[in-house]
Amino acid sequence: MSLSYRFTFSPENRGEDWIVLEQETGFSWNTGYGFSMPPAFSRYEDLMDSWPGDYFVPMKPSFLVNVPKGNYTVGVSYTGLAEGAALTVKEGRGRIVLDHAPAGAGESIREEFAMHVCDGQLKLAWDAEGVRVETIEIVHAPMLPTLFLAGDSTVTDQPSAGYPYTGWGQAIGKFLNANIAVDNHARSGRSSRSFIVEDRLNRIWKLIKAGDVLVIQFAHNDEKEDERGTEAYSTYKEFLTRYIEGARERGALPVLVSAMQRRFFEEDGTIKDTHGDYIPAMEELARELEVPYINLAAKSRALLEQVGDEPSKVLFMWTAPGEYAGLPDGTTDNTHFSEKGALAIAGLVAEGIRELNLPALSDCLR
Repeated sequence: MSLSYRFTFSPENRGEDWIVLEQETGFSWNTGYGFSMPPAFSRYEDLMDSWPGDYFVPMKPSFLVNVPKGNYTVGVSYTGLAEGAALTVKEGRGRIVLDHAPAGAGESIREEFAMHVCDGQLKLAWDAEGVRVETIEIVHAPMLPTLFLAGDSTVTDQPSAGYPYTGWGQAIGKFLNANIAVDNHARSGRSSRSFIVEDRLNRIWKLIKAGDVLVIQFAHNDEKEDERGTEAYSTYKEFLTRYIEGARERGALPVLVSAMQRRFFEEDGTIKDTHGDYIPAMEELARELEVPYINLAAKSRALLEQVGDEPSKVLFMWTAPGEYAGLPDGTTDNTHFSEKGALAIAGLVAEGIRELNLPALSDCLR
């Protein structure tokens, strides 16, 4: 029998299989569920201990449910209390699954999404703008396909102390339905080489199964002149081949995604390419090995040139001193995304998935 929970915040007309909660019901280790606020922001990415409520301003309580590791489908029912009502839901380490989902006054809506639990605790948080959350239904789905992400800081789940610093892997869930869960293994500072040397790829091999998808995006740190560095047309392609062949050996689908462009504009308003041969080298490898390929470099270039130099700052980590609690000195960063930027880049990845027209992926888009 599948593990499942049915929580309701509105006890009217609910059967005995519903667990009735108040919005302020505190988490209890005896029951294994409830709301909690963290003692502080999480600052260290590899600890993977951020809660989703930390990724709101102001911080929201996180709803915690003790469950076994694995994939789950989650259904959230909510009712609009006024015109212009909307619901935003984040799961796990600040991953966005609903982004200002609208509800008319008196309109009741049920949304479903999938999520991956890696630490024995399912975590949700929401911002209900004129919305009343009615129920949350959780069902263990061990055979649900998983979208594994391997990449660097532009993809990773950024820790909550850096919010609104957001990797596009934290935002891709907005564009996915309940047919696939995301397990983000990307980490800041990694290259195609160092991700393997640190045994991070081996961790994916221990988890991935037939029918899963492995999305691979590296280049930013392959370009570095240190132990992480690779040569575009030799070692870079050789390391990427190990990801591709390993996924195929396990019955999973590999997908290559080129690095997006940094926010560096030429005087004529076009984007300056800082990636050199790494983008064409990945594209060449995709052709040689017949691997699905998303040219995020081209897509992000078009987006940034359309938005323009000064307006595009909102997509990157340009923050004023004191604007965010975890960033008292402010930031000026033309490589990493704000939450708004991560949503825009994740939308381009979803666009690329749709263009590939692969059943394993296209059927998972909203």
